[in-house]
Amino acid sequence: MKKYLLPFVICVLFASCDKKSKVEKEVEKIPMSVKVERFDKIFYETPAAELNKVKLKYPYLFPSATPDAVWIEKMNNPLNRELYTEIQKKYPNFEKVNNELDELFRHMKYYFPETKSPKVITLISEMDYQNKAIYADSLVLISLDLYLGKNHKFYEFPDYLRQNFETSQIMPDIVSSFAAGKIAPPTDKTLLSYMIYSGKELYLKDILLPEMSDADRIGYTPEQIKWCEENEAYMWSYFIEGKLLYDSDSKLPNRFINVAPFSKFYLEIDNESPGRVGTWVGWQIVRSFMKNNEVSLQDLLRMDAVELFNKSKYKPQK
Repeated sequence: MKKYLLPFVICVLFASCDKKSKVEKEVEKIPMSVKVERFDKIFYETPAAELNKVKLKYPYLFPSATPDAVWIEKMNNPLNRELYTEIQKKYPNFEKVNNELDELFRHMKYYFPETKSPKVITLISEMDYQNKAIYADSLVLISLDLYLGKNHKFYEFPDYLRQNFETSQIMPDIVSSFAAGKIAPPTDKTLLSYMIYSGKELYLKDILLPEMSDADRIGYTPEQIKWCEENEAYMWSYFIEGKLLYDSDSKLPNRFINVAPFSKFYLEIDNESPGRVGTWVGWQIVRSFMKNNEVSLQDLLRMDAVELFNKSKYKPQK
């Protein structure tokens, strides 16, 4: 029996790989050349007397109400110039990231044919960690001051924020911004709605960043991923037994969805847990739904949370 089983298993594995490769082969055929403009270099290497030339080329980066004196002060500020120097050390060229951008936008074009090949602008945002990367139709803004590495001397942020100040988070951050324009917002304020919304965003990263690890997609460490996997059944029991899924308590997003140093079960395990565990569980629900249903990606992103959950057949392993 065993000698017949082995060829069967091999065939199944090859069929699975072939199915995956067919999509990737189609993606590879899509012409894509993302243009990257290093505005960070242009701004800090332009003489103050020629500031107006930069403003004319990049008017969308210079609010009209801001006087030139403010920009000139930024150009000459010693701390800003030191930060600029550190960015040039980290990113003397952008070839590797540029290749990753090409690959990401090939996948976006494959799944969302209306996607335009964007112009990418790298800049320094004065540590605005809530807007590290912004996708806006045909324009992408990347704040390189927030991708210098979690241990960089300039960062005075708590560990749970700094852990995602890595180059590996540029693509996931772009997808997060892209997803905001593709996923139907929650129809209510229940925990389940927020979980499913966040889970759809992460599933979009599964699709658009197929070679990336789960840890990088969600912005966890490998240890945090392991904690969620080992405690999935326990977390699910906690949500069910506490009747939290359909609860609209305004504290729940901060406890289980939003970026935080840890999740708040109000138990001893809190300090062991990563933040956003509700987001991670929502991701598993969406994955389970897509495994058990034949639905297009676009229909998934529009689907009501309750309908999706009811059809997901989600059941964590104990």
